[in-house]
Amino acid sequence: MTPAQLSTTIVDALSTLVDRGDLALPDGVPSEVTVERPRQKGHGDYATNVALQLAKKAGTNPRALGELLAARLEEADGIAGVELAGPGFLNITVEAGAQGQVAADVVAAGPAYGRTDTLGGQKINVEFISANPTGPLHLGHTRWAVLGDAIGRVLAAAGADVTREFYINDRGVQMNHFADSIIAAALGDDKPADGYAGAYITDLAQAVEAASPGIFQLEGEERRAAVRAKGYEIQLKEQQDQLDGFNTHFDVWFSELSLHESGSVPETLARLKELGHVFEQDGALWMRTTDFGDDKDRVLIKSDGELTYFASDTAYYLNKRARGFDHCIYLLGADHHGYVGRLRAMAACVGDDPDQTLDVLIGQLVKILKDGEELKLSKRAGNIVTLDELAQEIGVDALRYSLARYPADSPLTLDVAEITKASNDNPVYYVQYAHARTSAMIRNATDLGMTLPGDAFDPSLLSHERDGQLLRALAEYPRVVASAAELREPHRVARYLEDTASVFNKWYDTKECRMLPQGDEPVGPANLARLVLVVATRTVLANGLDLLGVSAPERM
Repeated sequence: MTPAQLSTTIVDALSTLVDRGDLALPDGVPSEVTVERPRQKGHGDYATNVALQLAKKAGTNPRALGELLAARLEEADGIAGVELAGPGFLNITVEAGAQGQVAADVVAAGPAYGRTDTLGGQKINVEFISANPTGPLHLGHTRWAVLGDAIGRVLAAAGADVTREFYINDRGVQMNHFADSIIAAALGDDKPADGYAGAYITDLAQAVEAASPGIFQLEGEERRAAVRAKGYEIQLKEQQDQLDGFNTHFDVWFSELSLHESGSVPETLARLKELGHVFEQDGALWMRTTDFGDDKDRVLIKSDGELTYFASDTAYYLNKRARGFDHCIYLLGADHHGYVGRLRAMAACVGDDPDQTLDVLIGQLVKILKDGEELKLSKRAGNIVTLDELAQEIGVDALRYSLARYPADSPLTLDVAEITKASNDNPVYYVQYAHARTSAMIRNATDLGMTLPGDAFDPSLLSHERDGQLLRALAEYPRVVASAAELREPHRVARYLEDTASVFNKWYDTKECRMLPQGDEPVGPANLARLVLVVATRTVLANGLDLLGVSAPERM
């Protein structure tokens, strides 16, 4: 019995009490009830404070309501006992058969276990990284490559229709600086003012020449435009390939330049004027974002006629909404705190409720230490550490997991030696090894001719205390995924996996719970029941690692 199933049982019990006239709930029976695993041993399998929550509405005291509800629950299928504790808490013990059925349910669901429809019907856009196509992706992008992708995965697992989007900043003066830097490298000239440095520029110049022989013999603006286009194409393809290799995949690569070429920006300005949220001052066009909580009004068109980034941002937001997205999630770096207020105000200016349509997540900085020193310099990029170099140095799995297991808003320092060592002190190794252990156990069972019992599975045989602890951990997984999606916090999945791996290892070390028969013992129903439990555990560990974009090895 999962927490969700128990919640339904409690709701049904409340409904029965109301129908019988034993209980009055003027506001109606709640659609769901909070059910938690007790922290203290001996307090049952699950606990709920529903009696405390509903007593006042029911015109009674919590203990009286608790006694009424406990009596009804003890009549329900799958409930072994209910204890009323303290001011009105209900501690519930589930029958072994009902608890053991969780293992069979997990195995039957397979990769779908943990997926829910809690966010069903929502169309969500998750925009992250959105780097300039003028250089390699670096450490700052790496954290968002992990978290943005993981957020997209947990949202999809919770039933949302998710689009992961990369906004390509391919418009603006930096693209000319980029082209000029490539030209200077090709011709052996000094780096231009405001140009880009690093060995990657020389590599790009060679790649541009190889792709378009004679391109550097062009003159003036014709050469700049041609080099800008070809350099952009090559650099963007490199970013895309690096992210694919890092197990981060985007559904949409959206060009800022296309936004302007399509006429979206003038259309946006016209709409804002109709809504009455723009004004002219000092020769510039402004959006009155202070009407919606921003600390100052924002310029849309400068006095020299040049459009600001904020004008593009507004048009881009409206473009997302026009594409049917109910909710837009932005993942921004630590230096973008000021964007939260202005983006919310911008959404309000175009007629939206930002609480309903917008989330802005701010990520803090990451430091990587090697041999006690911070990694800062790159042979290829000069003054930054690239994503590609980090992935090669640390490994994709170790880097992804280590970045995913912390909240985005927490500053983070990672030590290369710590996150790559093969030790139970290393969380990614600990979780992956637990999965590999379950795989080894299943291989050993296969060698003995053991197969899943199917309809002959007897869930009541999973009656040991350690069986119950592991079953309750597995039953918790769907709720963890739903919570991670709702809160945009994939680190909850990582921490759950570590806790579940710990519960599994304690179960594994308990001789009364051994899965394989010993010596000449025949394979019995209890062995097969525990085979189901092991397969269920492997399923949950694999599903959780997949939500983090981390592999689930079968051998280590």
